[in-house]
Amino acid sequence: MTDPTTKLDLPSVIPVFPLTGVILLPGADLPLNIFEQRYLAMTRDAVAGPHLIGMIQPSDPDDRSFEPPLYRIGCVGRLSDFRDTPDGRILITLTGIARFEVERELTERTTSYRQMVVRYDRFLDDLARENDHTLDRTALMEALKRFLEIQGVNADWNSLTGMRPDTLVDALAMSVPFAPGEKQALLEAKTVNDRAKILITLLEMAAATGAGGDTPLMQ
Repeated sequence: MTDPTTKLDLPSVIPVFPLTGVILLPGADLPLNIFEQRYLAMTRDAVAGPHLIGMIQPSDPDDRSFEPPLYRIGCVGRLSDFRDTPDGRILITLTGIARFEVERELTERTTSYRQMVVRYDRFLDDLARENDHTLDRTALMEALKRFLEIQGVNADWNSLTGMRPDTLVDALAMSVPFAPGEKQALLEAKTVNDRAKILITLLEMAAATGAGGDTPLMQ
């Protein structure tokens, strides 16, 4: 199998897993518990094929239809871990490769899951991302500390402070339970530095209002 992290040959048609409030970012790992039949089929087809699945959010978090409208931007990931469970579920980990822009949905398909025709032109830098040393780590950590104090969450600060700044930004963007629209803004940020600025603003706003709900950070 060709490694799409080093070759610009990502497929133009990919299966997608729509999930409200969940984003995948390039280079980050996303564990998922697959149990719905159409997504079990999608996962098994991905394992038998290019090992790629696109994560994308429904554009309306209140739309409970079988195939709701989707945002235009998502992120394709590679299956880096795959485990069947005795009760028929599949536990997987997706490792983010690159963001994509949806051109159109594949209407003539033989699968129960949705497939999209996508392009990656806007996000080719995702394939060769380097550590951004310009990130304001101090401002980020201060905003995070205030947010966690309001939430009453005890974080493993040794783990957090030991992470690369860009890795920390992406981990927080994926794990803090912001609203779906806020998650999408974090996903669509042009650079990690831009994402960090949005993240700091969101943390400060959530701390000021006491919003944010349960916060599944590194405990």
